[in-house]
Amino acid sequence: MFEAEVIIVGGGPAGSSCARQLKLGGIEAIILDKCEFPRLKLCAGWITPKVMRDIQMDIDSYPHSLVRFDRLNFHIRGFGLLVKTRQYSIRRIEFDHWLLERSGVPVFHHAVRDIRREDGFYIIDDAYRCKYLVGAGGTYCPVYRTLFEGINPRVQEKKIVCMEEEFAYDLADERCHLWFFDRKLTGYSWYVPKGNGFLNVGIGGKFAGLKSRGESIRNHWEHFVQKLADLSLVADSAFRPKGYQYYLRHNVEKVQLDKAFIIGDAAGLATKDMGEGIGPAVESGIAAAKAIIHGSDYSTHAITKYSLPSILFSRCS
Repeated sequence: MFEAEVIIVGGGPAGSSCARQLKLGGIEAIILDKCEFPRLKLCAGWITPKVMRDIQMDIDSYPHSLVRFDRLNFHIRGFGLLVKTRQYSIRRIEFDHWLLERSGVPVFHHAVRDIRREDGFYIIDDAYRCKYLVGAGGTYCPVYRTLFEGINPRVQEKKIVCMEEEFAYDLADERCHLWFFDRKLTGYSWYVPKGNGFLNVGIGGKFAGLKSRGESIRNHWEHFVQKLADLSLVADSAFRPKGYQYYLRHNVEKVQLDKAFIIGDAAGLATKDMGEGIGPAVESGIAAAKAIIHGSDYSTHAITKYSLPSILFSRCS
């Protein structure tokens, strides 16, 4: 049986940020992930200057594509609003792999199925053993399901459903566009240019609102695709979108049970307004690692709850 002081389940931004912080603190850790990296991850994929500071990211040394936006084009019920800001788009297939490699900890390709507590240790699939266990496996994280679901049930009113696609495309417009509340959708759609000729387009909204009106996110996706064509942003593309779901931030009662922790989307930390998950994932991963290093309590109270302030106040100089 393989043993480590800390086992982190999930190698995304939450897990890799936690692992790197633990390594810097001299704590032995490993990561288990069901996927092999680099792997495709559906996400609009923009990061803020705060995220860069949190992960100590040097733009000049980042080895992959990075696009800077000094303005975002908001469209709210037909009205345009140009927002000066400083944001960056990344490709998650590149960014996540870079973060994981930079963490410097061993990564094992393993799909976690069974977790039990025994003699002060967490036993995973009778193959791995640890004193501290961190759940960073996203919405369906096995650590959340096994240890936290009973005390932190998901709030269905906070469920977000999305459809999205990222693909190579000869861009007609290199600006970032966001459309809010089209056709009464409680959510928004996006057009986010990426580096090296890639484009990410998608739409997301609250499942409860869609269900109450007898709609689905696919209905809105079809209208969104038509909008992209009408605006000459994307034309003649055979879309093959994929769907996924996650949960907006709500009052999570417990994010630590003895020596087990949940971080990122496993704890349901996506921002309340924009549903942005990378920033809260990174912050919570670092916070959990510091709690382990210092033997202190882990809390998510200080984790970013809203995205709009960081957009509105990350101004260009």
